[in-house]
Amino acid sequence: MAKPKNQTVETGSLESQDPTVKKPRLTRLIIKNFRCIGSIPVEIELDDIVVLVGANNVGKSTILKAYELVMSQGSSREKLKIEDFYNNIIDENNLPEIQLYTIVYDNSPGEKWITKLENGEHLVKERWIWKDLGQSTRQGWNAFENNWSENVPWGAPNVANSKRPEPHRVDAFDSPEIQANAIKDILLKALTDRVKNLKSANQNIQENEYHKLLNKVKELQKTIVQETQEQINEVNAELSVLISKVFPNYKIDFDAKPEDDLDKSINLFKSESQLLMGSKEGYLGPVEKQGSGARRTLLWTALKFISENKQKENESSKMRPHVLLIDEPEICLHPNAIRDASNVLYDLPSNSNWQVMVTTHSPIFIDFSRDNTTIVRVERKENGDINGTTVFRPDKVKLSNDDKQNLKLLNLCDPYVAEFFFGGNIIIVEGDTEYTAFKYIQSKNPNQYRDIHIIRARGKATIVSLIKILNQFGTKYSVLHDSDRPKTKNGKGNPAWGNNQNILNEVNANPKSNQTRLIASLPNFEEAYFGEEIKTEKPYNALHTISTDQEKYEIIEKLLKALINHNSELPINCVEWSNIEELERELDVKCRDNNSK
Repeated sequence: MAKPKNQTVETGSLESQDPTVKKPRLTRLIIKNFRCIGSIPVEIELDDIVVLVGANNVGKSTILKAYELVMSQGSSREKLKIEDFYNNIIDENNLPEIQLYTIVYDNSPGEKWITKLENGEHLVKERWIWKDLGQSTRQGWNAFENNWSENVPWGAPNVANSKRPEPHRVDAFDSPEIQANAIKDILLKALTDRVKNLKSANQNIQENEYHKLLNKVKELQKTIVQETQEQINEVNAELSVLISKVFPNYKIDFDAKPEDDLDKSINLFKSESQLLMGSKEGYLGPVEKQGSGARRTLLWTALKFISENKQKENESSKMRPHVLLIDEPEICLHPNAIRDASNVLYDLPSNSNWQVMVTTHSPIFIDFSRDNTTIVRVERKENGDINGTTVFRPDKVKLSNDDKQNLKLLNLCDPYVAEFFFGGNIIIVEGDTEYTAFKYIQSKNPNQYRDIHIIRARGKATIVSLIKILNQFGTKYSVLHDSDRPKTKNGKGNPAWGNNQNILNEVNANPKSNQTRLIASLPNFEEAYFGEEIKTEKPYNALHTISTDQEKYEIIEKLLKALINHNSELPINCVEWSNIEELERELDVKCRDNNSK
């Protein structure tokens, strides 16, 4: 792409030369007028792991492609076709535009590119605009002029891209050949990086065999250029004579640049490397001939290899980071492989120089006990606009270590607990009994209760952790828990009662108080609605009771409706409460009524 006439190329590095300074981080991606995304911008908060959730055909893959474009500036992958323009029309008033925000920790790109945030961090903004088919025009935000500039931070694309993550895209329905090439590309880059940083005994990085080879190639190229300089001069002279007939006073000068881009002049491995796979005792066939599940599993194996081996490399090496952009990694994988794949993806950024953006329809790929994950819900509004909403970000939820442990254990017990991120009316219940009873009612009326998601917390402490997440999620939810009693039978304080206040505190922390409903069963689910305390096989007893007793069924259904519709009337022996004194008072009334019978 030709450089704009008035553009100044400023050299520099996105990464500080001071090892004590934090590495820069990509913090926001803004997209508009690109593919299915119109003039209303879609904003994505970036993190080590970004999980895009949402219904089919709402633009999740479009976001992956947009991210790949800005990471590939100057390459053939950055070029747009007519189908990449919104509505397949080149509209000069609504051109494709992608913005990328980067937090830096020094002034390496120059003061005029730095926007100083309230928290003291330094923000650099860039944008790419496609005015026609092909490659884009890149611009930088000039903080001094408070406007976009044709000049750019970090100079030419190859300079800026050398420090940005290099994209590796894996589409959901890529052909076997493309999938195989993606795997080989990742492995070859890992092997090449290892060779470049290989150190033998008593050698530093500048003296290793790879750099010796580069120096030899440089010497050889310089010798060849020097020996052929006479022929080069003759060619220059002849071409200059010819060109001057059309453009007077013009000349041609061929510069072989023997010392530039030496890395590209060396192929460490064959360009057509082959990757074989099969039984140890049987036939080894090309990866592209394997099944989809096998190819995807091999991809995780390659990523795990990179993740684990990066730890062994020299931490001071300045290698270009990578970003994995992958559509629906759960496709064609066995359930056990899905869980393994999720672990690999989450471990990849923490163990190495990788970032991951993934689209998924599987809650197994959502682990909110991690510190490096942002979850974005992508949805299409009734008017057709695409919207991206950050529904989870660890630094905003502020989970304690106990919260993370609670959620980790809950994930182990119920890998589908995060399904609520995919939409629906959300109900948190304390235990298996309530969950089983409500699920039975759902099964009897699937159309009426089809958009209900019931989260089984398996304890009051975990209810508190889940509410913290739902408060940031920004959707309506209800909580059903046992009130329990203030004291145990031996007269001691009951820890379960103490957790009631913790639940109330988190519910009250929701800025949208009209979207929550907190209901307590007095004193527990079995006694409140079945009239007896059950010690063993509680879920089975609840299922048997409501399946054989129509009156009890109707009570539980009324309770479920009250949790769905916050204006619905409550059944007997439960209370919607807003302070601990109210809860204790209602429990006392319930106990007195029972004693008088």
